[in-house]
Amino acid sequence: MEYLNAFWVGGLICALVQILMEKTKMMPGRIMVLLVCLGAVISFFGWYEPFMEYAGAGASVPLLGFGNVLMKGVKEAVDSEGILGLFQGGFKAGAVGCSAALIFGYLASLIFEPKMKS
Repeated sequence: MEYLNAFWVGGLICALVQILMEKTKMMPGRIMVLLVCLGAVISFFGWYEPFMEYAGAGASVPLLGFGNVLMKGVKEAVDSEGILGLFQGGFKAGAVGCSAALIFGYLASLIFEPKMKS
């Protein structure tokens, strides 16, 4: 049942984003920022953890999950470091995901010979 919940919740998120892209004039970058901010807001209110327990990877993999990770990092850093944690918590929490994306993207470029768009 966990796989089914992850599949339909993740698919619903992607479908809603696709509808948003098709029906509005919003650029994909702005929609991505909207998703990250929405994930952070949902996390702030404490609703993301129950949502993630239900949906599993369907909730943690999309950009909403990245917003949740950033918010959790900021909360933990503020609790331990004070006001300076507001500035460093998100960077520490998101560093692993960003580093992995850069490293695997670079490795893929070495293997698959990327071409420039013309």
